[in-house]
Amino acid sequence: MKIAIVCYPTFGGSGVVATELGLELAHRGHEIHFITYRQPVRLALLNPNVHYHEVNVPEYPLFHYQPYELALSSKLVDMVKLYKIDLMHVHYAIPHAYAGYMAKQMLKDEGIIIPMITTLHGTDITLVGNHPHYKPAVSFSINKSDVVTSVSQSLKDDTYALFNIKKEIHVIPNFIELDKHRNEKQISCQRSVMATKEEKIITHISNFRKVKRIPDVINIFYKIQQKMPAKLMMVGDGPEKEKAEFLCQKLGIQERVIFFGNSNEIDKILSYSDLFLLPSETESFGLAALEAMAWSVPVISSNSGGLPEVNFDGISGYLSNVGDTDEMAKNAIAILENDSILEQFKSNALNVAQQFDIKNILPLYEELYQSAIQNSKYPV
Repeated sequence: MKIAIVCYPTFGGSGVVATELGLELAHRGHEIHFITYRQPVRLALLNPNVHYHEVNVPEYPLFHYQPYELALSSKLVDMVKLYKIDLMHVHYAIPHAYAGYMAKQMLKDEGIIIPMITTLHGTDITLVGNHPHYKPAVSFSINKSDVVTSVSQSLKDDTYALFNIKKEIHVIPNFIELDKHRNEKQISCQRSVMATKEEKIITHISNFRKVKRIPDVINIFYKIQQKMPAKLMMVGDGPEKEKAEFLCQKLGIQERVIFFGNSNEIDKILSYSDLFLLPSETESFGLAALEAMAWSVPVISSNSGGLPEVNFDGISGYLSNVGDTDEMAKNAIAILENDSILEQFKSNALNVAQQFDIKNILPLYEELYQSAIQNSKYPV
């Protein structure tokens, strides 16, 4: 199949998932065309089946905000015609599904029928998409998609609750490439750079937005380090980072917390971590938790959104109510203070992560692709 993938080219979860999906599809022999305004951060162009097409938005003084949707839909039309693409897979409802629908209509006028799959990732529905200014366009775009998927049952339920959706939504969870993690396990990294042998390494990775509840991460760690030697690795950047640094100073634990900022060595950090903290207000899926579990790192998280679908309570870690830092710290200490219990949770975390291996998830997408293409040739 020749597949056009539209996504945000950023560090965010949806962009990473879309990129990894496209690369794995290319390895399986499909021809993949990434169409976006900048090359995705994890995109490797060494595979002859992988192509990247940049969307250029010409500046025009009439527009206060340049019309990216217009440029994207036009680029999609051009690329579909030039490369004879079979299917469009757009990640994020807005603006991608909206631009995809416009491209479909322009192509239809030229006698070209192409199906579009829309994957919903989270904030495109629960935060941005639910804004009154966008809600009608989001509902329209989803309903006009040929196939709709969401990354969790929780997000599917939210979409039906927030919008007037008439389409069936297929749940296809996010995934992890476990073979890559096993290979990178051999990469040399000195644990002693981060902590002493006696100290437990606790990690948090996010974009440091309010929804991640960064103060809760600090407060949970503060309680943990009162009971045992420990270090906290804070990976990522965002609006809450500076406040977190001040909170560490206030609590007197600044020497036990390392702020890495955005790092390209996440896998190295996780490979030496003992526990992962994700006390978010909500997560549509919890990709960061899954990436930690792929490195055999148990997870302490909230029970909000799609997290219970990834972090299995009492098996790969523990779930608690949002904001219950006392219970989260208690559960963290229960895992960390006994080496045999810690090793069991680490083993369980990897076992759960294996259920989300890309080799298990990819065929679900391929099946939907083939069905969508078949139905577009012979519409019901």
